[in-house]
Amino acid sequence: MTVNLTALLVALVIGAIAGWLAGFIMGGKGGLIRNIILGILGGVVGSFLLSFIGISGTGLIGHILVAVFGACVLIGVGNFLFK
Repeated sequence: MTVNLTALLVALVIGAIAGWLAGFIMGGKGGLIRNIILGILGGVVGSFLLSFIGISGTGLIGHILVAVFGACVLIGVGNFLFK
């Protein structure tokens, strides 16, 4: 199995941007690693949730917006559960 380095770097950059934006929107605090993880998981959650209403992210901006939506959902659930 080969890993496409470019795809991995793009996923990390999208994850970092999405995690940072979600943290900014939701008032979260965290470093780069947390933002990347949150953004990547947010992309999965956002894609899953938005697929129910027929929305999918296309292009770089679309993928970032879907990941931001999912990351905001994750932050919101985390704040609700651990408050």
